[in-house]
Formats: sequence, structure tokens, C-alpha cells
Amino acid sequence: MDIADFNSRWLAAWTAKDVEALVGFYAPDCTYKDPQTAAGIVGHDALRAYLTALFASTPPMTYTPETVWSIENGFCGRWYCTFEGPDGPARMRGFDLVEFDGDRIGWNEVYVHPLP
Repeated sequence: MDIADFNSRWLAAWTAKDVEALVGFYAPDCTYKDPQTAAGIVGHDALRAYLTALFASTPPMTYTPETVWSIENGFCGRWYCTFEGPDGPARMRGFDLVEFDGDRIGWNEVYVHPLP
């Protein structure tokens, strides 16, 4: 699998806020964790509900891949996100740990922090 291509297409779906496309990147029994879901959510239905609520409450966001590197059964990827914050343009940097279940994401942990 070309992980750089996978990551680029996946982040494009995040930018588009395309819930169904994103769910399609994940295995049916996936586990997803980010700062708002630290305990994790499991499965397509929970992921779909979370993403729908998240996208309804966030401004347009543009995700740009920085780098990816292969790990056993997956990859790590670093990216930047730009969006309009309450005080004007804002940026954050993020990091994804991705483990595959077949050719889809079985485990995804997301770490983010704001940039000055």
C-alpha cells in the first residue's frame, strides 16, 4: 500500500468533512481516539455519529499532510490544519497513529496541538 497516497486521500476527506468517505477508510470494528474521545469510540456507527456532530460544530478546516512513515502494520503521519478561529486564521499540528485491519484503519489515535 502507498501510505503517502492513502494519507493524502484520507486527509482530503477530513478537509471535505465527508463523513461517509471517512467511514469508508475505517474497518467496521475500528477504534478511534482523539483528545475529545480519549476513551475511544468503536465501530462505524459510533464514528459516523461522532464525525457528524464534530463537523457540524467546527469551521471549515484544511488538512495538509507533512510526512508519513511506515510502522509495523500501519503508519504514523504528521499534518497541519488551518481554519478560521475566533481571533482570525489559526493553525494546529497533528499526528496520527494508524494501524490497519486489512486495507482499512483498525486503530487510529490522534494527537493535536495549536500553533502560535
